[in-house]
Amino acid sequence: MVRARRVAALLSALAVLVGGASACTAGGDGGDGNPRDFAELKHWGAAEWDRWAQHHGFRNPVVPGLWSAEEMDQAPPQQPAPAPEASATGTPAPPTGPASPTAPAAPSTAPPATAPASPSAPSAPVTAPAAPPPVAAQPVPRPYTSYPASGKVFMTAPNGGTGQCSATVVADPAHPGKSNLVWTAAHCVHEGKGGDWYRNLVFVPAYNSSGAASDHRRATLAEVAPLGQWWADKVITSPLWTTEGTKGGDAANQYDFAVIKVHGPEGETRSLEEAIGTAVPVWFDAPREQLAIQAWGYPAVAPFDGQELERCDSGRPGSRSFDPARPPMLVIGCTMTAGASGGGWFADGPDGRQRLVSNTSIGSQAHTALHGPYLEETARQALAYISRT
Repeated sequence: MVRARRVAALLSALAVLVGGASACTAGGDGGDGNPRDFAELKHWGAAEWDRWAQHHGFRNPVVPGLWSAEEMDQAPPQQPAPAPEASATGTPAPPTGPASPTAPAAPSTAPPATAPASPSAPSAPVTAPAAPPPVAAQPVPRPYTSYPASGKVFMTAPNGGTGQCSATVVADPAHPGKSNLVWTAAHCVHEGKGGDWYRNLVFVPAYNSSGAASDHRRATLAEVAPLGQWWADKVITSPLWTTEGTKGGDAANQYDFAVIKVHGPEGETRSLEEAIGTAVPVWFDAPREQLAIQAWGYPAVAPFDGQELERCDSGRPGSRSFDPARPPMLVIGCTMTAGASGGGWFADGPDGRQRLVSNTSIGSQAHTALHGPYLEETARQALAYISRT
């Protein structure tokens, strides 16, 4: 996980999640733009999202030369604690240590062009059906430029330290064919409760496509970033993550998603989608029972090293809920480890085209399962907001 001390709290008087109730942050009282509760957030429109974004400004000036091939190779994976294990009664055991994913990837049986764990132990009982059987991660064939929607996000913490996650280029509803949008996990862009945005956010599509940096070999920047480095201009995520997110796997992870708007390297006049040739549409409110999920990412904890794009063909997902008032998370069998956080989960839509339906948020202690947020109206509104701005 990003090595950094907690930054001074930017969010004022935020109530802690208790007994399944969402944090109450005074939409009008605190003047911070946050919703009063989860029920209010569900009904937010463009004006509310705009007010929230204005109160939680993101600045990310380009720092030329910051992300060298060596610096990217050495960045540790975002590694929140694993999802608490549930006992026979459904009460979670406390997490014992971090175990999660990072880098993103693009999915498909013939991988198309495309392309975490999280917070603290929950205070309410967890709905945890039988765990899905583990599915061994498989290496994606090179070159990764064949599936350039998948890549890595790199970042620094407010008080120093670097980190990495996975991410996916997604279609922009307001700019068809010209997307500059990248989907990842909320914990890959923001520290969570009491924290701040990460800085120096940059997206690298098709990271280490040729394998030049495999086994941590010395490689050139052009070899590890064959499609360039795309710096973030704007970021949007769920206010539930910024007000509640911790490091232990809880209800905040049910909204552990983020969308980044990027711009190209110096001299690049095309959009990200035009430059790499693809972007994955997002499927909101996807019917759980009809999904056959592939999860992609760059796991970075042994037996993986963060230099290889992996995928799990996990099939139909299960579900898990920390707060029954919120959409249950999707759960799949997969052996990817930390570094896969933010990586895309894909499924074929009604038209047969592959779509993004979730992203890696938290993993199990045994590295046999991954959890991802179910993307519904709140995620749709977040994407629509950043698409318009």
